[in-house]
Amino acid sequence: MYWLASRGANVAIPVGSSPHWDLVAELDRCVVRIQVKTSACVHKGRWVVTLCTRGGNQSWNGLVKKLDPARFDYLFALVGDGRRWFIPAERVEGGRGLLLGGPKYAAFEVERGDPIPDADVPEPPLQSASA
Repeated sequence: MYWLASRGANVAIPVGSSPHWDLVAELDRCVVRIQVKTSACVHKGRWVVTLCTRGGNQSWNGLVKKLDPARFDYLFALVGDGRRWFIPAERVEGGRGLLLGGPKYAAFEVERGDPIPDADVPEPPLQSASA
């Protein structure tokens, strides 16, 4: 929310739970739905961002709900060291997860923010080409 507001966006959160997006923002006179994901997990120098839901806070029934890019406009990702990405939904590939920190999503990386508090990052991730 802070990053969007710093860009001049008006930001709102839903009342109750929204299964498909976490925020809405009026950005450049357009209202957009934003899915927010965080990760403190690194694998082979890339940040692992999980996009699917496995039961939420209910008992897991074995069903995996994949993220549907038709139901949001942007994915905002924040990772352990404070790096951030604002990715258009149509560019998000994979319904279960993605890897950040390499060249594939480098064009969508925005300026770094504060690290996730108490994130235990086991190894320093690789820097993207735009960093």
